[in-house]
Amino acid sequence: MSEINSKQQADRFWQASLEELKQGYMEDAHAGPFGGFVCLIDGQVFEKGRIYEQDGLYFEAERFVQQHIRLNYVSMFHYLLTLNKKLTGLTELQCNLLQSFYEGKSDAELVAEHGSSKSTIRNHRFALREKAKQARVLLAIMELLEQQSNDPAPFIEIHRTATMVDERYNITEQESALLLKQYFKEGLDGPLSEFPRKEKRKIIILRHLMKRFDSNRQYTEKQVNEVLSAAFADYVTLRRYMIEYGFMDRYEDGSAYWVKK
Repeated sequence: MSEINSKQQADRFWQASLEELKQGYMEDAHAGPFGGFVCLIDGQVFEKGRIYEQDGLYFEAERFVQQHIRLNYVSMFHYLLTLNKKLTGLTELQCNLLQSFYEGKSDAELVAEHGSSKSTIRNHRFALREKAKQARVLLAIMELLEQQSNDPAPFIEIHRTATMVDERYNITEQESALLLKQYFKEGLDGPLSEFPRKEKRKIIILRHLMKRFDSNRQYTEKQVNEVLSAAFADYVTLRRYMIEYGFMDRYEDGSAYWVKK
């Protein structure tokens, strides 16, 4: 298995077709010598022509990417449902109900579980179906718009683990590149001249600094500090914002940190 970089991973996720999103992976003719399959969640690549082993069982590439998603993320339904509500547009109650619907629970079971009436549960079912219809229409409208549009200033991709999604992410790729040059005066791999106060600029800086971490490993707090201190003396502030903005996660006791996927 190999992995694509975070930018490619984000692009693949948002450009995937509805069917590809549902299955959780897409086929890529350039993934390996004979092509392969790429997991849309974590970017793992599974090459055609290779046999993969798991607990004494052997799988060809497409079957193994399916196994990979089941073992690591339960299901694509579960993963999508746990995305930030700003991305799904769903309330916590709607997420809970959808999970229950997916598990095949009856209205009577849902009434007992949520303390609602049967009519309330039916109303939620109806509202969610209507929301799905609206989403399909909006998707068609936006795809037609994109075919017609020649927007020269695409927006940066919002990381899927963002804890807050609002106007702070109203940042174009061009704006991001210019600000990075302003704050990394010795080059993008060099030190940060200062940590900005404006939220948009913080996001641009943190987003860039995340490239200095390997998304497939865990770090001790000391190791995180070493990476961040190479960029800026006040590494504690950087580390705190990494967690606060959903770029990184950690155990409560601080024993391990990792890139949030």
